[in-house]
Order: sequence, then structure tokens, then C-alpha cells
Amino acid sequence: MRSGFVSIVGRPNVGKSTLLNSILDYKIAITSNKAQTTRNIIQGIYNEKDTQIIFLDTPGIHKPKGKLGRILNKESYSVMKDVDVILFVVDAKSGLGSGDKMILESLKKAKSPIFLILNKIDQMTEEEIFCAIAAYKDIFPFAEIVPVSALKKDNITHLLAVIKKYLTGDVQYFEDDMITTNSLSFMASELVREKLLNKTVEEVPHSLTCFTTKFEEKENIVNINVDIIVDRESIKKIVIGKGGERLKQVGTEARKELEAMLEKKVYLELYVRTLKNWRDKTSILKDLGFDELNLK
Repeated sequence: MRSGFVSIVGRPNVGKSTLLNSILDYKIAITSNKAQTTRNIIQGIYNEKDTQIIFLDTPGIHKPKGKLGRILNKESYSVMKDVDVILFVVDAKSGLGSGDKMILESLKKAKSPIFLILNKIDQMTEEEIFCAIAAYKDIFPFAEIVPVSALKKDNITHLLAVIKKYLTGDVQYFEDDMITTNSLSFMASELVREKLLNKTVEEVPHSLTCFTTKFEEKENIVNINVDIIVDRESIKKIVIGKGGERLKQVGTEARKELEAMLEKKVYLELYVRTLKNWRDKTSILKDLGFDELNLK
């Protein structure tokens, strides 16, 4: 039995969550084209005969503008310790940016092997991919460089084969049929947030979060209530939409995906609440699960 832990780190919007979903061939992490989509450490479990790999997807590391941003960065850095491999994911198409360089500086202190994952190669020619590899290989002593397309699932099998060579554990940590440690109630609130991210303008995603207040599973139906927290009344109006149309669309899309996931009928209620400056208030952040005091 081979087993181990692998952290996935990188700037926002480089495809970390898409990579995790592709590796598992199952959606456990929400995705969008908005920065800071991932706000919690998402744990995905890859099972194969005689192999178990626990992947830790992290919030995108960025220059924080408030308390929530600092917590998200702290979450990401916290899972770089005591893992078998760190996957440093970059957008190979856009090239090395200042955010990548900042992360590389922190990775110099890491004791684990670091793989460079050149993502989004489906948007590049073969020559561009070779040029990207050449540009990166001399700036840091990467243990491995693996080009992939998380979206198209290109080269994922090869990536897994390379990771297996570095696993140091021989213990099965979770049952074979377990794919994530995240609760269903957490996944419900995340699905609602994903639908909102994909239906709102750039300013809105940073101003809202979602929190499941009720998750009641019965024999044939699951009753779920989710609070959508925003920091301004103007954002609340955008989330609800004209005549409640946007909120209705979000609820319908989230409900359908939840029903497919849970294989049961779902009754989903959404409530929009305004909590001014919630991203900078410790008490509110704790209530919403962003407790930096619990991070080592």
C-alpha cells in the first residue's frame, strides 16, 4: 500500500480546483473564472488499487486587502508542511507573473518535493509548451515539471504516475469509497456560491459568501437552507435580481446539481442577508468558518 498527502498551491485562477476535479473525475471543488473562488481547504481522496493520495486544494495565494484575504493566504501556506509533494500550479499560457514569483520565494522554505504544473496547455502550441518548460526550469529546482490541461484532462494519468513515485506512506487513511472529507452541507453552500459567481459581475464575488443553516436528510427528500451573506444593500439587490429572477435561477441550478449528487429530491431555500464589512470582522468570520486562530 502506498499513500501520501499532496498540496495544490498557486495564484488565483490558475486552475487548481479544476485540476483536483479532473484527478478525482468527480466535482468536489467549485470552479469559476472569478479570483478567490476557493476559500477553504478542499480535501479530495484519490483511490486506486494499493494507492491512496489525499489532495489538498487551497485558496489562491494573493496580495491580501483585508482580514479574509490574510486568512485565505494563511490557509494556503499552512498545508505546505508535512506533505509528500507540493503541486505548484501556474497558467502556462500567461507566463510567469509577480504572484508566481512571490509564491516561489515561500516555496524555498518547503522541505517537500515541488512539482511545477504547467496548466492550460490546451491553449498552447507544442513549441510554446517547450518554451514555457525552458523558461521555468532554470528559476527554481523543481523535482518534476509536468504540463497538463486540467480542463481537458490531458496528461493527468502521467501526473498521477509521477506523484506515486514520491509517496512515503503505507497506511490507508480513508475507506475506498470516500472521495472527500468535506461535509454535504458545506458542498451545498459552495454550489450556491458557484452559481452566484457565474451569474454576477466582477465586484460581487468578493462581497458575498454562503453558509448552510439547515441540512435535513430524509428518506426521499433533503431540506436545505442556505444564507447568502453580502456586505452592502446594493450587492443584495444584484444577487436577488429584478423581481427575484437571478436568485431564482441560482436556486434552480444549485438544486438540480444537488439532486444529481445526492440522488434524492432537494428542497432548497435561499436567504440573502446583509452584514456590513463581514470580511473584516473576526466574530463574523469565525461564525462563517474562517477562523484564523485554528490555523497553525
